[in-house]
Amino acid sequence: MKTIKNIIIEKLQQFFKDAGFSKAVLGMSGGIDSALVLALAVEALGKDNVLPVLMPSKFSTDHSVNDALEMVKNVETDHFIIPINDIYENINRSLEPVFQGAPFDVTEENIQARIRGVILMAISNKQHRLLLNTSNKSELCMGYGTLYGDLCGSISVIGDLYKTQVYELARYINKDKEIIPVNIINKAPSAELHPGQKDSDSLPPYDILDPILKAYVDDKMPPEEIIAEGFDAEYVNRAVKLYKGSRFKASQLPPVLKINQ
Repeated sequence: MKTIKNIIIEKLQQFFKDAGFSKAVLGMSGGIDSALVLALAVEALGKDNVLPVLMPSKFSTDHSVNDALEMVKNVETDHFIIPINDIYENINRSLEPVFQGAPFDVTEENIQARIRGVILMAISNKQHRLLLNTSNKSELCMGYGTLYGDLCGSISVIGDLYKTQVYELARYINKDKEIIPVNIINKAPSAELHPGQKDSDSLPPYDILDPILKAYVDDKMPPEEIIAEGFDAEYVNRAVKLYKGSRFKASQLPPVLKINQ
């Protein structure tokens, strides 16, 4: 993990130097991905050059907001809290004539993500900051993200790390003292876009998913060979289907900071 951490920090510093920027902004959710990106960005760019922005909605839990605030306190950065619920409700009201009473679904979830993207890009433009994308490789492979929302950014900082590697690196960063709050590391991952949402509602568990993705995406193994290795056929076929079905998003992602090249 030390090598991976050093590669990310060095490449992030070089990316900002090449782009002619010194300051960054990112969205803080209270989850592991944004916490890890914040920790890495602060080490790479300095605490005075990184601005985390909390954008809670009515679906955001108090503990997630508190976890995000504790993380911000630990790395000693400034921050902003910009609630998005009023914006969200206004957009929904404007769309009522079009939606005509259709039930809540992924549409409303994506609206929340896209509101956050608009806010972050506005801060990026106004304050001359590059937006750091916080999606991990597992999510990117599965299409678990919103175009023009949480997938926007200038650089995908941990887009070459599978979710299980995200947890490993977070624990490594905490080896000497608690920088990333333990509660962020221990709680079940969630995008909090509807009540009680968990990543596992839409995706296989990451400890199962990541080895499948590594075999299929990195090692180019066909599904039948992965299944022959002992992986559950249902999980393998589901992962492959999600991967293929989300390739249209891949060409619209920010550049991924590569670890292995």
